Amino acid sequence: MKPPLPATGAGSPAPAQTGLRRVQKYSDQIYEDVMARIVDGRLPEGQKLPPESELAALFGVSRPVIRQALARLRADGVIVSRHGSGSYVQRRPAVDFLRLAPLGGMADVLRAYEYRVALEGEVAWLAAERRTETDLRQMATAVREMKQALQARELGAEADLRFHRAIATATRNPLFEFSMAALSDYIAEGVALTRRLSLKVGRARLERVQAEHEAIYQAIRARDSQAARTAMRAHIDNARQRMLTEESPGGEPPGEQTRDGQVPGGETPGKGRPGG
Repeated sequence: MKPPLPATGAGSPAPAQTGLRRVQKYSDQIYEDVMARIVDGRLPEGQKLPPESELAALFGVSRPVIRQALARLRADGVIVSRHGSGSYVQRRPAVDFLRLAPLGGMADVLRAYEYRVALEGEVAWLAAERRTETDLRQMATAVREMKQALQARELGAEADLRFHRAIATATRNPLFEFSMAALSDYIAEGVALTRRLSLKVGRARLERVQAEHEAIYQAIRARDSQAARTAMRAHIDNARQRMLTEESPGGEPPGEQTRDGQVPGGETPGKGRPGG
């Protein structure tokens, strides 16, 4: 059983020092319920949500709990607030996101992605400064295996995880490796979910994901710390956006970032002389 993310906010228990604890918050349950209503069309795009007082009565909770759930939905770009008017549905996540996301853990998966943007951006920065030839070989192997999975229309989640672990190892800071290990179940769950969704959408999305991994590798190989950080942060934020975006095969989901405004390319990982 995976360690849960610590609860936060008023009235939430403090995390134990021995590990991560979790009792699912009422606000997370409401978040998932409202998300389900948006995904299945009961709350269509452009629809105004009921007032906080009505939602509180509907769910049998206090208004502060409703506010927490709505704040989470706003942070994920699913709803938007209009001053003096209320909250409206801004976008509809894919039906498969609701079907494939872990029951009771949807909010935690998305929180983990927020944390990863900050954590792994700095991990990539340090990896570019400190990586060895052995590190590069491990990253290149993982990138190559992800490409093979793409061509075979396989999941490729294990190679994806090994790529990110190899980057953490390249920092030469065991605390970064420890942080990644502490979140390993959440990271694995999120990676598997995003890759399953990408498989369903089509090859164009899979190729974008592959290009993002190759951009990270090339920046670390070139010892370009800033580019590595930028590419990693864009990749993880894009993965989060892809979970929350309904996209037709071959479509371009809104809000995706690319390094320097374009899909990165570059030399095939594992070929040529590693930069020095």
